[in-house]
Amino acid sequence: MHDYYEDIPVGNTIELGEIGVTETEIQEFATKFDPQSFHLTDDPNGPFGGIIASGWHTASLTMRLLVDSYLGEAGAIGSPGLSGLEWSHPVRPDDTLTATLTFGEKETWDERRGLVHLNVETENQDGNRVFWMDSKVLFPREEPKL
Repeated sequence: MHDYYEDIPVGNTIELGEIGVTETEIQEFATKFDPQSFHLTDDPNGPFGGIIASGWHTASLTMRLLVDSYLGEAGAIGSPGLSGLEWSHPVRPDDTLTATLTFGEKETWDERRGLVHLNVETENQDGNRVFWMDSKVLFPREEPKL
């Protein structure tokens, strides 16, 4: 895995796996964190023609895949935020989501850390992009070799 900023291969891509979404999970998440009616009720006359997941739920599912498949073993030491975030297509019950990480731009943060843009894209089983983020993640820098 990538322990140091210098190890990050800009442009490389990692498949992060897949995760399913159920109506019960959509409703439970919405009840706790985003209780808008279209996340709670399967209304065919509603604005989305049925129940959809909260964008924050989709982001959380994506984050789970990112941690399980990359960040949990990488040398990452936190994030100062995002440069971009998009919900492009609604996530519905019984969707299967897959995510891909592409290593983006790198820049020195300070003498001990470097910042890497992790571009993460999530698609449903039909190939529709449902989520994208450009997450800025800090990695430790290697000690200078004397």
